[in-house]
Amino acid sequence: MHSFLEFEKPVADLQGKVHELRAVAASGEEVQVNEEIERLEAKADQTLKEIYARLTPWQKTLVARHPDRPHAIDYVKGLIEDFTPLAGDRNYGEDAAVIAGIGRFRGRSVAILGQEKGNDTQSRLKHNFGMARPEGYRKAVRIMDMAERFGLPVISFVDTAGAYPGIGAEERGQAEAIARSTDACMALGTPNIALIIVEGGSGGAIAIATANHVAMLEHAIYSVASPEAAATILWRDGARAQDAATNMKITAQDLLQFKVIDEIVEEPLGGAHRAREIVVDRAGGVIETALARFDGMDPAEVRAARRDKFIGIGRTL
Repeated sequence: MHSFLEFEKPVADLQGKVHELRAVAASGEEVQVNEEIERLEAKADQTLKEIYARLTPWQKTLVARHPDRPHAIDYVKGLIEDFTPLAGDRNYGEDAAVIAGIGRFRGRSVAILGQEKGNDTQSRLKHNFGMARPEGYRKAVRIMDMAERFGLPVISFVDTAGAYPGIGAEERGQAEAIARSTDACMALGTPNIALIIVEGGSGGAIAIATANHVAMLEHAIYSVASPEAAATILWRDGARAQDAATNMKITAQDLLQFKVIDEIVEEPLGGAHRAREIVVDRAGGVIETALARFDGMDPAEVRAARRDKFIGIGRTL
């Protein structure tokens, strides 16, 4: 059974009853429960549909952060053939918060960047919860330079609450590393496609998401700061995160309206964690279509298209 969020409790209750009835049926007792199971399953599906039709920005934040939601590594495994990881920034060290490498995507040779949070205690510590240090962004620049040299499109999977704010990261030039990575995105002569898969936080996300085409999963979030951080900054009260989420316009639907993103990837009913393979395949279709738009463009045209996209952000008329 799925791990349910607090606002999904009515669905959890219904599916719990279904589970109990299935247990009774499996016990061999002569009880006819099939019709009741079907009725409860239909009611659970309808209740889930009604809940997800009216999600608040804060509820979308909770869905985006669901522990079972697919991460960057899942998209790489599902979409990229012959993936060869590349490590290190050739300056300081390796940063596991950023995964990078080359591979093949549906017949194309591509360069891959992704922010990985991990899915259990050990892997989350290894990947520093997806919060990259300067060496992670310098590794991203290294990969983009390689992509430019060999004419490889760049695909980025964005999932970070923000860049790592620790003392060591600041001492090694965190802000400068983010700026140079963002600049490298803008200067690419090959097309780059970014997909916001969970949450995109501040410059930590922009550093690899300044792309020709930015797509975003239906229930992902993308913002200048997390709702909790924004509430602390604005009202000195982290408990007002729900208010911050509502006012910051962090959902895919709001960001598409403001042209911050270019496309929304529809998620299965109940969120990406309920049908991981389906959402990975849908993401692949969006990336394939986006890359095809730049076929035949020379580097100057690719850069101009990217520049025009970012100049147009916020122009809703």
